[in-house]
Parts: sequence; structure tokens; C-alpha cells
Amino acid sequence: MNYLSFVTPEGTPTWGVASQGVVYDLGPTGTGRAASLHDAVAAGVFGTLEPSALAGAPTYAEADISYLPCLTTPGKIICIGVNYRTHQEESGKTGQTAPTVFTRFADTQMGHLAPAIKPASTGTFDYEGEMALVIGKEAWHVAPEDAFDHVAGYANYNDFSVRDWQKAASQWIPGKNFPATGAFGPYLVPAADVGDVHGLTLETRVNGEVRQHASVADLYFDIPTLISYVTGFTRLHPGDVIVTGTPGGVGLFWGEDGLLDAGDEVEVEITGLGVLRNTVQDEADAGSTPSPLAALGALAQAG
Repeated sequence: MNYLSFVTPEGTPTWGVASQGVVYDLGPTGTGRAASLHDAVAAGVFGTLEPSALAGAPTYAEADISYLPCLTTPGKIICIGVNYRTHQEESGKTGQTAPTVFTRFADTQMGHLAPAIKPASTGTFDYEGEMALVIGKEAWHVAPEDAFDHVAGYANYNDFSVRDWQKAASQWIPGKNFPATGAFGPYLVPAADVGDVHGLTLETRVNGEVRQHASVADLYFDIPTLISYVTGFTRLHPGDVIVTGTPGGVGLFWGEDGLLDAGDEVEVEITGLGVLRNTVQDEADAGSTPSPLAALGALAQAG
């Protein structure tokens, strides 16, 4: 089943299941099984429903709803950097001995079809097609052989990145946390429905042009390793998210015109998880706000 968080045509946030163009409302405005998809994961409802459970639920045409991030309030979003060999090679960051980890804030996320906002303070806006996994039960010091037992499901992610802010210092968090830059969706698919996750293919397209194409099996640190490593330093709870990394082919290294401008349409497609689509939009006051990075540069020169 394809689970999702969405806003009804009447403007009410809820969650449910999408099937053949119809969305079944299972949230507080529908069958009331849980207040949110996050709560459904925490309560063990996610991934357990039979098709008969949809009977009697209010329905909407999928074309009439607005998509939210699959999970709107995850407690933790842990992102993994340079985790495909092709991206390590293009960025010159080979020979890693441990995963590169950074965090994204929940309020920077947006859903399928929502605009990706290019900040006024940057000229280097980029895409990163990735696969996200959602934790289904408390995870602390998880052994690699037990890791998949803690995965509730998988979804597409686009970790839109503001490269000049990312590269201004050794810590990446500023370049990864502008508003409306973490696209998550359209669906959260139960792990049991996905099967062997390493058999999935990830593809990112910009205006229809293939920019990234890789097998999830090409992850440098695989999913069991990531879960074991992350839970070695932080306790994960149901609904927490790990974003597993992006393949080679990001705009920064693509060549001339590889980076994103207003109007560019970016799609991330993963086998069996659907297509996540977002169109770049300039920040409303583009050009009117001076970049703090420029001020810091001037200060350094004066210093």
C-alpha cells in the first residue's frame, strides 16, 4: 500500500492510503485510526492494514488533494553524505572510514508537487535524489544483522542543497536547512511491500534529462551499516528518518548549467516508491536580501 500525508480539498491535514488515483482518509477526519501517519507508525498501524480496512473510509480523487511530507514531525532526520562511490569520486571524498552525518530540521520539508524554494541569498541551488527509510520501533545499539527489523518503510527524498552555504565551513547544516528544501514523498511504502531494497533503482531527472541513475545496492555504507552506526550514538524512535545518500551526478559537478534555476522541474523516481516531483521557485524577495556570507567575506578581508 502507498501511505501518505495530505491536506483534504477542504484544507484539513490528515493521512491515508492512495490506490489507483483514489485517496482513502484514515486520519482524524476519516476513520480515526491515528491522528497522523507518524502516530500510525508509532502505534504499529502502518503497514498492517488489509484492503478491507479501507471500506467505509472517506475518499478523494488524488488529483484534488495536496501532498504533505510523508512524515511532517519526525523527531530526527539523519542525513548521510557522499554515500555512493560515484558521488565520492566526483566530489573527491573517497576512502571514508565512517559515514558522513548531518541533520535536517523537520520544518524544512515539503511534499510532492510543492515548490522547492531557491533562497535569495544563493546562486548555487542543487538537487540530491535519495532514498529515505523510516524507523518503525525503538532502535539503540542495533546490530547490522538486526537492522532491517527496525525499518517501517521507504520513500523518495530530494535533499535540495544550497551549496555556497554548505561549503562556507566544515559543517554542512546551514546549506541543508533552508525552508522548503527537503522534499519527502509522495508515498511511504511499507518495507514488507518493497522486498529486497538493494534491488531498487534510483533516478533523478531535471526537466526530463537523467542526471542520476544508480542501484541502491551501490551504497558505500549499506542500510544495516547505517542503522547500526547511527544507533551507536543516538537512540532512534518510531517515525525517525534516515536519508541514505545521493549518487553521482549532482548539479555542482554536472557541468555548465548543472545547477538549478526557477522553473526547473526535478523528479526523483525509485522502483516501487513512485515519483517525487518539485519545481524550483525563487524566494519571493529574491535579490532584496543581502547574503550574510558576503558580509562574512568582507569582515574576513577587513580582519
